[in-house]
Amino acid sequence: MTGRTARRRILRVTTPWPDDGGGLDSSHRADLLATEEPLEIRVNGRPLAVTMRTPGDDIDLAAGFLVTEGLVRAAADIAGIQICTTDGGNAADVTLAAGLDIDDDRLRRNFLTTSACGVCGKASIDAIRVRAAYDVAADQVSIDAAMLSGLPGKLRAAQRVFAHTGGLHAAGVFSADGALLALREDVGRHNAVDKVAGWATREGRLPLAGCVLLVSGRASFELVQKAYVAGIPVVAAVSAPSSLAADLAAEAGMTLVGFLRGNSMNVYTGTHRIAVR
Repeated sequence: MTGRTARRRILRVTTPWPDDGGGLDSSHRADLLATEEPLEIRVNGRPLAVTMRTPGDDIDLAAGFLVTEGLVRAAADIAGIQICTTDGGNAADVTLAAGLDIDDDRLRRNFLTTSACGVCGKASIDAIRVRAAYDVAADQVSIDAAMLSGLPGKLRAAQRVFAHTGGLHAAGVFSADGALLALREDVGRHNAVDKVAGWATREGRLPLAGCVLLVSGRASFELVQKAYVAGIPVVAAVSAPSSLAADLAAEAGMTLVGFLRGNSMNVYTGTHRIAVR
């Protein structure tokens, strides 16, 4: 497995502002790129999915993928996860607990996901929906709006690889009082959420009741669904949600916040959880 960044020599070109009167400036220099490589996830020796990801936290990614796809529910369902060095570190072998297996039909539903889309490999529309095991609507956590507005700054400060590449999404889980519990980065926003869900699974922290999931980009349907399956009552994004994400959040009884920037935010669903003082 390679590292999370790759160095590449580039030509840096700077154009003058219209009123500067100067000329073009160019120079060759080294630049860091976020690494993108495939990870094959196998279950009991059978291929389940291939996802394009940034190497690192791959055990969390495999565990989280199984949880958010509704294939397992807890760490006790997983006997072990091993990263295969013979495949360059780009394969994760998952062994399920004794007596558990995934039927062939469910294996066929998941084949290829890219770094851009976590549902691209689904074989049907019905396969997109995942049943959640937790009653998120019953979670009565209250989140202070002023505290919530400060979370993007905390998320950005903790993004170590993004600071060097500018090319990674982040997902962070925060407690109700704003403490950062876990953060994961990846070229795929869905992978970042799966890595956080995998961390929670392996730490025995599911459901993530009373927590906030903050994502660095937009809030898509797939991200809200993954949060729902992990038992997270509040999802916030620095960019826009999609209509289907808002529909799912409303149906599930979740709080969905978008455009969380500076001192403002849009609360699309679950407004009762946001305390405005």
